[in-house]
Amino acid sequence: MSLTCFVKKNAKQKKSCVMGSPLKSLVHDDDRYQKSFHLFLERSSEHQCMQDFIHNKLPDILSSIGDGKSHLNVIGVGSGAGEIDLELLDELHKKHPEAMVDNEVVEPSSQQLHNYKVLVSQKPELNYIKFTWNKMTASEFEEHWKLRKVTKKADFIHMIQMLYYVKDPGATINFFQSLLNTNGKLLIILVSGESGWGKLWQKYRKELCNTDISQCVTTGDIKSLLDSKGVSYQSFDLPSQMDITECFTKGDEKGELLLDFLTEVLDFSKTASPELKAGVLELLRHPDCSVETEGKVVFNNNLGVIVINEPI
Repeated sequence: MSLTCFVKKNAKQKKSCVMGSPLKSLVHDDDRYQKSFHLFLERSSEHQCMQDFIHNKLPDILSSIGDGKSHLNVIGVGSGAGEIDLELLDELHKKHPEAMVDNEVVEPSSQQLHNYKVLVSQKPELNYIKFTWNKMTASEFEEHWKLRKVTKKADFIHMIQMLYYVKDPGATINFFQSLLNTNGKLLIILVSGESGWGKLWQKYRKELCNTDISQCVTTGDIKSLLDSKGVSYQSFDLPSQMDITECFTKGDEKGELLLDFLTEVLDFSKTASPELKAGVLELLRHPDCSVETEGKVVFNNNLGVIVINEPI
């Protein structure tokens, strides 16, 4: 899913809503964030639904890029530890087996970038890829790119579960779209506006979203933005779910970690007002967000994919 940065995301490029004082954002405690993110992956089908898309839908999308070139430029924005990136690159290689790949990795987390490098070091078959490591945010990458007056264009750019962590998602999309080569593709994955996340943010946007730090943004928001600008795109729905049963057991350690991830608030159970906590728990259990089956509360974690097919 990925909460940054999501699936997005990069563990710090996942779904992010930040509370104002006195509540503290989960992103300020990276260790707890990583724990909650990994628990989220265990409890959800996020990576599975992404992998289904990558292996079944993405190959056709990638077939038209490159125009038979022997060299392809790729940019991964909010790449995290690289697991999803490498699956994307593998599908690209299958479609263009003779092409060398220049892969720009944009990731602000030192730990995630280290994990990505370790993963690559274990895969000598990736010798057709040149990795350039950029320890920076998307906005920092944009700034550096412009300062260096880089003129090269990209054939494939992917932004998975990371638009939550930029100040202006529309401006960020515009910049990366401007880097597309002819026949280049910009792939965006976010939570669906019809997901439980969308419903949670719709009701508690004021309490849960601090736009100076993060965006409670869905594919529905991005589609509206692109439609208003007349930008053509393809869209796909990725059904996904998440077991949040433990959130409703008071004092359950894993349940509290999941609540932190869902609200993006550090120690939400301990620091949120009784009214806010009760309201959030009630909504999480509501049929708008979840279904109850076989004694479990299953949260709607549906994702959406947007593919922009044209440069600016």
